[in-house]
Amino acid sequence: MSEDQDPAAQMSLTVSDRDLDELAGTLTRWLTDKVGAEATVSNLTKPSAGGMSSTTILFDAEWTAAGSTEQGSFVIRMAPEDSSFPVFESYDLAMQYQVMTGVGATSEVAVPPLRWLELDESVFGSPFLVMERVEGRAPSDNPPYVFFGWLFDATAAERALIADATIEVIARVHAIDEVAQRFPLLDGEGTGLRRHFQAQRAWYKWALTDHDVEVPLIERTFDWLEANWPADPGPEVLNWGDARPGNILFDGFAPAAVLDWEMATIAPRELDLGWTIFIHRFFQDIATRFDQPGLADFLRRNAVVAKYEELSGHSVRNLDFYIVYAALRHAIVMARIKCRMIHFGEDTVPAELDDYVMHRLSLEALLDGTYEWD
Repeated sequence: MSEDQDPAAQMSLTVSDRDLDELAGTLTRWLTDKVGAEATVSNLTKPSAGGMSSTTILFDAEWTAAGSTEQGSFVIRMAPEDSSFPVFESYDLAMQYQVMTGVGATSEVAVPPLRWLELDESVFGSPFLVMERVEGRAPSDNPPYVFFGWLFDATAAERALIADATIEVIARVHAIDEVAQRFPLLDGEGTGLRRHFQAQRAWYKWALTDHDVEVPLIERTFDWLEANWPADPGPEVLNWGDARPGNILFDGFAPAAVLDWEMATIAPRELDLGWTIFIHRFFQDIATRFDQPGLADFLRRNAVVAKYEELSGHSVRNLDFYIVYAALRHAIVMARIKCRMIHFGEDTVPAELDDYVMHRLSLEALLDGTYEWD
């Protein structure tokens, strides 16, 4: 990334072109059949900002059945269209629905109330799930919350509430027991960590297929991880997967809804912790590169570890490995987004292949042991 390039522009993604009027008609027919009564659908909108993967549609609906009128605000999550150059190869809505259902039933984690899972692709062209809409605010990814916004404007004490609440969500997810039995779609042969690692390799190969390239820095990181594989990874638990405050809707400074479970997996606890720590550092490093203060007091590595150990009673281990692993996983995301921007004419092929990774300098420093945390 050049020094004068807008970091928010680097994070932008083309929004799906699904026609809302057409969707409204299809949704009305589908909902009428689902609730067994004439339904009306209104106020279909697409959020102006959101995640990098699933398509999100907001709508209101009302119907009367058995003499009782029900109305509410809802959210549809569906896989993106192939024409949108999706970030991930597949989007398992059934898995997400199962995980959210299980988390809601076995913990105090505030998952949104789920209403329906539709696996018939003939309705919208892809499976989708519907949940009740929960009001709240989340720290922004685009533009990143380290530049401005409600979290940036909050006091240090208020930001500490957000950080602690995020870590508490993670600890509560990790406390769910019998995860292989409760979440069979996440189970498989071998260890969860090895399955997850192999899945990242496969995703990386797919993500760059269109450009037929390999990124030396990503290849080097895979090798580093193999060479530094934990001798004792510890117990495996349910991981949220995309564990960060940007995937929580907050009512004030308390979680109202925990979102985005598409990266959920069974793995050591540190998978979530490494991701939480690194993703904030990714944004903070952007701010530093542009000579901005960012939020240096937020989600600090030592503070995250201390709070998690306090809440969970678990001693965090092998954290360097999991932070590098998080940086690798995000490198694949950024490489795919780079390919996507090139595909849509928003960027050009970089002269150096390692520049497919936006956080190249940070990842190189992590591998070399020179990354500065303070």
